Amino acid sequence: MDFVQTLDPSKLVLAGTGLSFLLSITAAPPYNLPIFLFGCYAQEATEASQSVQIFTGLLGTSTVFDIIWMVKNEQNGFFIFLTVCLLLLKLPTLLAFVMALRQRGGQFGGLGSANLGGPTVWSMPGGFTSGGREGYQTVDEESFVRNVRPGPPVPHKPAAPADLPAAPGAYQSV
Repeated sequence: MDFVQTLDPSKLVLAGTGLSFLLSITAAPPYNLPIFLFGCYAQEATEASQSVQIFTGLLGTSTVFDIIWMVKNEQNGFFIFLTVCLLLLKLPTLLAFVMALRQRGGQFGGLGSANLGGPTVWSMPGGFTSGGREGYQTVDEESFVRNVRPGPPVPHKPAAPADLPAAPGAYQSV
């Protein structure tokens, strides 16, 4: 795996883009050029690991589709050679982007990933979170019913006498 770390993903995706552009003039898989163009974008966006993850998945899937496409369709001898070269170029590109994804802190969960929501990035203020139900009680919970105590009586202020003169400039009630 040391040779994968020495590969430059930007040069690999640029070579794949150029080769798929050259193959677009003939009967070749039509999805390779858009995938590699998206790879150019994904490689340049250094802060986005999701686009690298999507490109890596698309590249791996298109490798299988290339084999199926080459079995079902005919090409000229030279263009068969270029299509096989593009297929062989996808393998180190795929490995380089998997390493780049790991360096960016992302994971490639695959199809069996159960955590679709991702990590929690916020919580409700006041301790009302979904984990452990901290600070949240329903009315039907027994601990809620036992802890209900009547509050102390609120002392009422006596009403101000109405015969006092109002302060100058103050609002007067009608």
